[in-house]
Amino acid sequence: MSFNLHKAIEVLERTPKVLTSLLEGLSDEWIYNNEGEETWSPFDVIGHLIHGEKTDWMVRTEVILSNGPDKTFAPFDRFAQFEQSKGKTISQLLEEFQKLRKNNLSILQSKHITDEDLNKTGIHPALGNTTLKHLLSTWVAHDLGHIAQISRVMAKQYKNDVGPWREYLAILDR
Repeated sequence: MSFNLHKAIEVLERTPKVLTSLLEGLSDEWIYNNEGEETWSPFDVIGHLIHGEKTDWMVRTEVILSNGPDKTFAPFDRFAQFEQSKGKTISQLLEEFQKLRKNNLSILQSKHITDEDLNKTGIHPALGNTTLKHLLSTWVAHDLGHIAQISRVMAKQYKNDVGPWREYLAILDR
């Protein structure tokens, strides 16, 4: 399948619902456990997604679509969530993520993106030139990657308890 904005939005608009369904009301062990040192818990991932909603996807979309001379993106702090999520509950994070995503998608849809717009470029600080199509495609893949990450982290909580079925559970060894 090639990039299609309407199909991308189908996934982007569902991500908050999927994550809320998966995480809302779970015990702390599911929410705060991770895969080991320097890995992220589901709580950390939701904080990361919130930071992206505030500083990445739509901010960079605006840069690409702008008529300004400087099309360079500001660097993205992949670890900002550790400070920004302090003192919050998973319910608060999920609610914030849902509101931010809904607003961002509303703004995105109001732009009436054309094929010409999708080919406009910006400059990523590490990757160089990129198009709006690349950015929006990455947004979808990023969401799906973090849904898979959360599922993997949660599955690994029972890694040592599945007994002989482990050979059928490749997720436990990723």
